[in-house]
Amino acid sequence: MRLIRPVPTARQGSARRTRSSALAVAAVTAVLALTATACGPGEDNASDKASTPAGQSSDGKITIPDDLKDRLKEHGIDVDQWKNGEWKNWDKEKWLREAKDFVNPIIEGLWDPDRMRDADKSPERPVDNDISGDVGVTDPTPAPVQAAGVRTPYHANAAESGKLLFDSPEGSMVCSATVVKDPAHPGKSNLVWTAGHCVHAGKKGGWYRNIAFVPSYNNSGLSTAELQKATKQEIAPYGVWWGQWAQTSDQWISQGSSTGGQGAPYDFAVLRVTPEKGSRGKSLEETVGSALPVEFNAPAVPKIGSMTATGFPAAPPYDGQKALQCADKPGRLSLTAQDPTMYRIGCTMTGGASGGGWVAAGQDGKPALVSNTSIGPATAGWLAGPRLGKEAKGVFESVSKKYAGQ
Repeated sequence: MRLIRPVPTARQGSARRTRSSALAVAAVTAVLALTATACGPGEDNASDKASTPAGQSSDGKITIPDDLKDRLKEHGIDVDQWKNGEWKNWDKEKWLREAKDFVNPIIEGLWDPDRMRDADKSPERPVDNDISGDVGVTDPTPAPVQAAGVRTPYHANAAESGKLLFDSPEGSMVCSATVVKDPAHPGKSNLVWTAGHCVHAGKKGGWYRNIAFVPSYNNSGLSTAELQKATKQEIAPYGVWWGQWAQTSDQWISQGSSTGGQGAPYDFAVLRVTPEKGSRGKSLEETVGSALPVEFNAPAVPKIGSMTATGFPAAPPYDGQKALQCADKPGRLSLTAQDPTMYRIGCTMTGGASGGGWVAAGQDGKPALVSNTSIGPATAGWLAGPRLGKEAKGVFESVSKKYAGQ
């Protein structure tokens, strides 16, 4: 199997994207989401004079919190040097991996239109081992469901969805992500849900860098040719939002791997984001006008009529520039007996769709985020995502509480 993994830029050529899972006969490919900008359509970031979020000055310049500077210094990293290119140093000593060591200083303007557009490939990672042993219930492999384009403008039909951008040792990568509600800030959430492998490399790596979210990326669904001349406002109409804090499961950090299915049932993450520039004090939820609740006790598979997965697939035959969706009745995929069973649906989306939200009716019957894209076969016939339980709830509540007073 292959995991749906990060995607390098077009300038670096196609990379590898794989990972294996116990009962999945095909290889799995992992995908990454893209980032979002901070102002609404038509707003001028530089001219915003009203109140601004914590850690941000009124002229739109980002101030680095002292605790962030201190954490960087503990690892011999100077903030100014980081912004001037030290972030490209992926030496083991410089690649922070522990949960407490997440740092993501904003580098204003780094994600310009060219860089956002060119991050459109998904690396393949060959799988040469198999997982054996006792497993739980696995349903028959679902029939492929052809991914359909989200109607434009995306903001009118999938306002919570967007692209996640970040840098890795292999280059600039992309994933997908979803704006979710924050119980600590009703109606004013700055939380984004994605896959763990979109923010952290797992047991043999650390936190990715320059992580940013772009809601309603390429909102009008411009073609690749049209995007060559598109402005930042056209590509990121609701701004670029940088990850202020990220948290994933302990299982992903300790077990997650580019080969094998280890960590896949715990492949989820939550980001707390902040605008790259001032946006009149608006939260991400207020800026895009929507956010999804997260369901940590979703109905069992037999009781779910349909799930819809949304993402920006970047591996062929897709190019990462448009939002697509797959809707299907889910089945079950068990990788190992000791790990939770995953959801699985038929879907032809490829690398780049990783981290994208899966939506179904929650316990109250209303739409809710119940999973995210994690793994899928090299043949792009299906996708699997973790069932969100106590571990996912713990990660989510930890991030929410961390910023409850801000």
